[in-house]
Amino acid sequence: MDQSTAHELNEGRYANPFSVLGLHEVDGKLTIRAFVPGVDCIDAVDAKTGRKIVSLARVARDVFEGVASRRKKWFAYKLRVTKGDHSWVMDDPYRFGPVLGELDEHLIGEGSHKRLWDVLGAHVMTHEGAQGTHFSVWAPNARRVSVVGNFNGWDGRSHIMRSRGATGVWEIFIPGIGDGETYKYELQDRDGNLLPLKADPFGFGAEHPPKTASVVRQLDGHAWTDKPWMTKRDALHKIDQPISIYEVHLGSWRRVPEDGNRALSYHELAEQLVGYAKDLGFTHIELMPISEFPFDGSWGYQPVGLYAPTIRHGTLEEFRAFVEACHNADMGLILDWVPGHFPEDAHGLGQFDGTPLYEHADRKEGFHPDWNTLVYNFGRSEVQNYLTANATYWLQEHHIDGLRVDAVASMLYRDYSRKDGEWVPNIHGERENLEAIAFLQKMNETVYGDIPGVMTIAEESTAFPGVSAPTDVGGLGFGFKWNMGWMNDTLSYMEEDPIHRKYHHSKMTFGLHYAFSENFILPLSHDEVVHGKGSLLGKMPGDGDDKFANLRAYYGFMWGHPGKKLIFMGGEFAQGAEWNHDSSLDWHLLDHDWHKGVQTLMRDLNALYSTSPAMHQLDCKPEGFEWIEENAGEESIFAWVRRGPDGPPVLVVSNFTPVERRDRRIGVPDAGFWEERLNTDSEHYGGGGRGNLGGKQSENVAASGRAHSISVTLPPLSTIFFELKTD
Repeated sequence: MDQSTAHELNEGRYANPFSVLGLHEVDGKLTIRAFVPGVDCIDAVDAKTGRKIVSLARVARDVFEGVASRRKKWFAYKLRVTKGDHSWVMDDPYRFGPVLGELDEHLIGEGSHKRLWDVLGAHVMTHEGAQGTHFSVWAPNARRVSVVGNFNGWDGRSHIMRSRGATGVWEIFIPGIGDGETYKYELQDRDGNLLPLKADPFGFGAEHPPKTASVVRQLDGHAWTDKPWMTKRDALHKIDQPISIYEVHLGSWRRVPEDGNRALSYHELAEQLVGYAKDLGFTHIELMPISEFPFDGSWGYQPVGLYAPTIRHGTLEEFRAFVEACHNADMGLILDWVPGHFPEDAHGLGQFDGTPLYEHADRKEGFHPDWNTLVYNFGRSEVQNYLTANATYWLQEHHIDGLRVDAVASMLYRDYSRKDGEWVPNIHGERENLEAIAFLQKMNETVYGDIPGVMTIAEESTAFPGVSAPTDVGGLGFGFKWNMGWMNDTLSYMEEDPIHRKYHHSKMTFGLHYAFSENFILPLSHDEVVHGKGSLLGKMPGDGDDKFANLRAYYGFMWGHPGKKLIFMGGEFAQGAEWNHDSSLDWHLLDHDWHKGVQTLMRDLNALYSTSPAMHQLDCKPEGFEWIEENAGEESIFAWVRRGPDGPPVLVVSNFTPVERRDRRIGVPDAGFWEERLNTDSEHYGGGGRGNLGGKQSENVAASGRAHSISVTLPPLSTIFFELKTD
């Protein structure tokens, strides 16, 4: 080996060490060259017998070379290394051939690899007879890329990767590395400057924050036990099914004060959280983002490790056990997913290879002012592939049932939260982000086309048309959309003093003008109980029991309203304080009757919603809803009927004043006995126990534009459900 090459190897500046290190034919002779820092001598030995083949001479400081003069055919070898009084045998990573095949390279190059995580990232495997880990990363503009970790003293000269040319992918198989090994990538930019050490964009595990390295995690080998759920979930995710979602932040749902106030592990959550949500009748748990993230205060919405379940609660395998616990309890699991932006942390995706690789080069397109984050370059096929594959990864590898896509509105519009002159129009001079729209459509087509039984949900706060419409008619292709307008209007109404509510009556009715334009989920999410907004209970007017009565009546209105349901943790028992991600929910409140009563109401609302076809089968169809009293603003009364094809209709009546209405006549669409199925003023829920003695028989008295009616008692601040008896 010439001295200039040896010197560049020692300095870590030789970009293609596979061309000179390992076993090569040089001048007709088989020659072994090795780079091993800090050792005294090296022998090449037969990989099978351990017999010495040749002693390698030191060419330069850490570079050794020897000629296997008696060998005429290619052979497997290992290195016997000596330092002082210690010797050991190691495999030479430069004796192994590439792992990636031509098809993988082709699919990566065109940005169409559906299982991209199978070929990029760190994979434990057996390669050419040796156990180890294959590392692969996309960095097309890097001069060289190395894998560093404890196994090589974080020395970027030791495991410089093989460039796969035009794809921009680098790879290396490192023998002896297995599950649990910590690593990062060391990159030089195109000018040879060292960049900050980078976590693996496809890392399946990560260190505990504030540490930032990736961790090798083995994906295969898990014996799933949730087949009964997986085979039936497709039927459970249709728009005619009851879907009631319990949104959870794992770090603050419940803590262990006697153990340093730590958060629960995945194993503990599998028992406690799953059992709790199941008991309350929720059909799904939705987790705020659990893709690895560096800063607790971001709640997971600024992820760095999109492919790694956060280590805060346990390992990847322990996370899978939590997923199985949900499924074995007949509950679905939805993850919040953040494909819109990512933080600028030095170890993350920003300027990954010294260039704006994942983000836009122009900060007007590539920087988000609301969150001080970087925006993905959705127009780049490799970036679209990275994100679409990530969606598929969670659904396929971890049996996740749905993805709720965060901040979709910020993706759809180039001028989102930007002033004039601070954004770049699309090719037509308009504000829509055509590349992001194409990405969302592609993602939904891929997910729904390849994985049976899953759902995608958009958090989208504008009137963008067709969010939950199929892509073949120009829609975005989501299964469901959060109804942010309904949430804003109805919460605003509930915050009014009841004496003023008659002036805001339309806020409770306006949502029905568009309720069936999308497949809606009604969300009372974490966003409504943070940043000084207080708790849901705190928003309610009045004192003491009036606050609780308002909240119970509002929950009744919500569960009776068309649309699937979502509530954030703590709301189900009327948490009094604003949510704090650093502490547990106030579980001690359940020692008080009013809070316990709200929890009991939530259980009964979910039961009624799930068991009564009229309450869910036509959630997304106008045929399932009929106003009875839409304009009773002076009394702040609302009455409507819910219908389904497979059961009797349900009459829902809300009274949002603190005035009891006795003998209030309400029209009904059908004659018969209307059984009182649920009354939010029940003593079981902490109310006054005022009601209708089990139900009311209709009379041939016209009211509300109907020929038949019932005369009912409407307790103050209450919602009542009446179901027509058919037997």
